[in-house]
Amino acid sequence: MPYGSDGTLLDEARIHVAAGDGGNGVVSFRREKYIPLGGPNGGNGGPGGSVYLESSPGLNTLVSFRGQRHIRAERGGHGGSKDKQGAAGEDVVVLVPLGTIVYDDETDAPLGDLLAAGQRLLVAKGGRGGRGNASFASSTNQAPRMAERGDPGEQRWVRLELKLLADVGLVGLPNAGKSTLLSVISAARPKVADYPFTTLQPNLGVVLLDDSFSFVVADMPGLIAGASRGAGLGHRFLRHIERTRLIVHLLDGAAADAYEAYEQIREELEAFDPKLAQKPEVVAINKLDLPEARERFEALRELVGRSATMVVGISAATGEGVPDLLNQVRWALERMPAEQEPLVLPEIVAPAVDEDEVAVRIFRRADGAWVVRSAWLERLARRVGWGMPEAVDRFQRTLDRYGITAALEEAGVAPGDTVIIGESELEWQR
Repeated sequence: MPYGSDGTLLDEARIHVAAGDGGNGVVSFRREKYIPLGGPNGGNGGPGGSVYLESSPGLNTLVSFRGQRHIRAERGGHGGSKDKQGAAGEDVVVLVPLGTIVYDDETDAPLGDLLAAGQRLLVAKGGRGGRGNASFASSTNQAPRMAERGDPGEQRWVRLELKLLADVGLVGLPNAGKSTLLSVISAARPKVADYPFTTLQPNLGVVLLDDSFSFVVADMPGLIAGASRGAGLGHRFLRHIERTRLIVHLLDGAAADAYEAYEQIREELEAFDPKLAQKPEVVAINKLDLPEARERFEALRELVGRSATMVVGISAATGEGVPDLLNQVRWALERMPAEQEPLVLPEIVAPAVDEDEVAVRIFRRADGAWVVRSAWLERLARRVGWGMPEAVDRFQRTLDRYGITAALEEAGVAPGDTVIIGESELEWQR
């Protein structure tokens, strides 16, 4: 998985998504020869384009978002005469890797978990197009001279967090031989050297056992004591192990403290997430090509076998025992569900009446301006064409009908005062 020039792992990204605004409706009337009373024919504005995230199996990093922090969809076209509807804004579909979890960056609420290829998630919805005057025609108003402005598209910052999708996760202390094993069992070519932390990023490899069975292995950077609290490199990658179905725990059989190393890694996994310690595990005691590892193998296998159900001895350098390890992995995988567990999103129960939607708050600012706060009223004010007397009158009737006018007058508003509703700044006249 690539790193940025500053050394930051590109499995997280923060992007701003903006849907397109809806197009405006128009005021228009039929003008045809020999038809003196042409009716309204102003068309509606088109809806703005939306922004979607779509999971793609061809990606395994969020590197593309290093230079693309702002994503905007196309706005809707304005309506036209002769009942012409504005064109819908084009949607934007942004590809992300499988295993990407999407959060609202402001609230930290999870929005979705993209596990399946081609799965789409709406992250910013396009604005509704404004209605043209043909939509306002009625038996009592046959020639309306008003139209609506389109609604603005949704905007938000979202945070993307990638958890690698792999069947098997290789874990162990630095220099246990994970990268060497991955290079032996797959076509992956991770960097291998005889010093700690050779692996600075997760490496993926595909293991082909025969024409009917294959699996994906992720070589995780070496964990050390305190990794779950942020020590070393491993804490940056522990979350990737959460997606694996099976853990292959590699031990350095030549090390005198190999069993202590095994317990240490198990403790770090459980400290990060207790579910990790409950995942099926195959323990591979490595480096049997070394005499000291061969001598310690039986005693170490007996110790590890007290908590692990499958223990095999291997030499990643010579290939000894590797086929037996792969058979054990296959046996375990074939008995597990193939599907990844999706992120459990919190259940949202909508109230019968959305109090924030219908509530109206009125207060006076220090500069003397009156502010009316109400989600539905602000949305309605955005749609008003303020240069159209009919539209203004209609909005005024709405204020009267819902008691906003009476509430302002009771609060002390006077002619000439400034009244602010959303983005609209009005002069009070009664």
